[in-house]
Amino acid sequence: MFHGWNPTYWLFALPALVLALIAQAWVQSAYRKYLRVPNAAGMTGVQAAQRLMQIAGLYLRIEGAPGELSDHYDPRSQVLRLSQSVATRASVASIAIVAHEIGHAQQDAQSYLPLRLRSGLVPVVNFTSWLGPILFLIGLWLEITELAWLGVIAFAAAAVFALVTLPVEIDASRRALSLLEESSILTSTKELRGARQMLTAAALTYVAALAQAVSTLLYYVFLLSGGRSRRRR
Repeated sequence: MFHGWNPTYWLFALPALVLALIAQAWVQSAYRKYLRVPNAAGMTGVQAAQRLMQIAGLYLRIEGAPGELSDHYDPRSQVLRLSQSVATRASVASIAIVAHEIGHAQQDAQSYLPLRLRSGLVPVVNFTSWLGPILFLIGLWLEITELAWLGVIAFAAAAVFALVTLPVEIDASRRALSLLEESSILTSTKELRGARQMLTAAALTYVAALAQAVSTLLYYVFLLSGGRSRRRR
């Protein structure tokens, strides 16, 4: 019943897991590399955020965020939260991350539909992402097919959330590159290539998250569609 004891589960999960590990390694590698590369403008993340907000016509409060790679835009309070490394260092990585988050702020200001959909799904997914697997496993264990399918439907919200998140993140990166070109903060080909590499690596993590959610969902459907009975014969 449990994933770790079922070899069939890994046929579904392993490709997505490998993709997730590759994506995380790429993000960490690009971040550490370009955090050490100074931008020619000499702008810290905070300074770049102020410049990009002026260009985008946005007025956001900037706050600190604990940890590393924890930078984010909070649409509820319209606050840009930056980690210390990004806020205080004049690096290519800092500029790329800030520009991406300003891209999210632009989406919010323009009522970008996928972002609104994602925000609306957050409270649902926070509930169903843990409830779905519990209902599924209980239904499978007690052989109550209807309860197991209810768990599948509940968990499907996580896959939908990952699917909606992907265009949101890709669009934010597209906006980030456009802002960087307009602002001329990053001027050299090397700087722009570094920013693009960081944003591409970050996008791959969301592709991996979608793959993981879909692979788990397909595994659940496989079990309920006869996978268990075929193994028992």
